[in-house]
This record gives sequence, C-alpha cells and structure tokens, in this order.
Amino acid sequence: MIDPDSSVPLYAQVEAVLAASIADGTYAPGSQLPNEESLLERFGVSRTTLHKTVQNLIKRGLIEIRRGKGTFVTQPRITQELTELSGFVEDMQALGRHPTAQLLDKRVMPASDLAARRLGLMAGTLVVRIQRVRLADGVPLSFDETWLPKEIGEKVIGNDLDTEPIFSLLEEKYDTPLLEAEYRLEATCADPTVAHALGIERGSPILLIERTSYSAGHRPVDYEKLHYRGDQIQFVTRLARRAKRA
Repeated sequence: MIDPDSSVPLYAQVEAVLAASIADGTYAPGSQLPNEESLLERFGVSRTTLHKTVQNLIKRGLIEIRRGKGTFVTQPRITQELTELSGFVEDMQALGRHPTAQLLDKRVMPASDLAARRLGLMAGTLVVRIQRVRLADGVPLSFDETWLPKEIGEKVIGNDLDTEPIFSLLEEKYDTPLLEAEYRLEATCADPTVAHALGIERGSPILLIERTSYSAGHRPVDYEKLHYRGDQIQFVTRLARRAKRA
C-alpha cells in the first residue's frame, strides 16, 4: 500500500489512499476518520508525515478538524439560491438538510451605530441582540447575530430559540409579516468570536451577509449579520439583462 522506495513522497501516498477512501464512500460525508494513532499504525509513517497529509486533505476541502471532537469528512458544499426572503430553517429544509440551532446569548443592550441605522433608530437606543450558531446535519454552518427593536425583541427572547425560528415567531406569533429585505454580501475572515462559535481556525474564509428585513410600511424589524463558513456553502442567484433603451 505504502512504498517507502517510491519516488512519490510518503505523505502524498497516504493522501492518495485516504482521498480514494473518501471518494469511494469508505469514509462517507460527515463520518469521522480513525484517530491519529490508528492511522500511524496503519500506514507506518511518522507523525510529521501524517500531519502533512492531513493539512493537504484539509486544503483540498475533503476533511475538517472539529475542535475537541476529531477529524471528519466534509459534507458536500451547500448551494443556496438567493432568490427570495427566507430563514435558515426554511433554506436547509428545502435542501434536504436537518437544521438545528444553539443559542449562545440573548440580551437587551444599546444599539451600535450600525444596528441603530439599519433599524431606523437613534444610536444607543435599547435593542435586543441574539447570538446563535446554526447547524445543518449537526455541522456548524453559520454564526448569526440578530438585532430586534426592544418591544418585539423582548417577546421573541421569551421563546425557545434553540428550536423556534425567529422569522416564524415574528410572522406567526407576533403578527409581524416580513415582506422584503436588503442583502449585503462580502467575503471576509473569521475573527476570534466567529471562529470560536463555529469551531474553525481564526482567519478561515467567511461569507458575511448583512440582512435587514422589513415589515409593512417598509418598517425595519430585523437586522442580522450572518457569518457563513466559506468551505461549506456557496450562494447563487439569477440575473436578467436590463433592456436597452430604443
């Protein structure tokens, strides 16, 4: 299996074997690879060689290290269309994924200049901020920060936000229909807060969506910063060519 006399470096040989096992389904998406000691015994290589193999497989997007859990085969990247206003649960269910959430924090606090501006409030006005990790099939996909006007936000945080989507609560429980939204999408890197929440390395690629959702009368009721893992999702949309004037 591994030929020490080959001109192909040992790390590349081990990489090829593991990549083939991932491709043929021996290690299925989402499954955990054997631990380091088992792989060292199987391939008879040094720890340094194995570490280089693992780093190469990570760079290829085939595996990921989940802090405190081990090394796992990555799920195929999610492709999500940006064609209508929808929430995370709706998006993942439409893609056949199982969505869950972990509430990290909820509190009443003064609005930052940006949050206040997006919600049409004076800077320093009290708002509700909610921080959650959103998961698809158990894999952390997004770190979400949501700001709501205090009056409606205090109602929302009285619910179980691990299981109840904020969009559904606004629309179905608190009679606040969401009619349209403004999206801002940019590529950035995970800061320490985002990296810790998602269990990834600081500086990992992140797709940041700023979304302000509006209710009747173009009233802003929900401002969010959605930090999506760049290795797990891609966004697509369809654009029509503007008609030329005669």
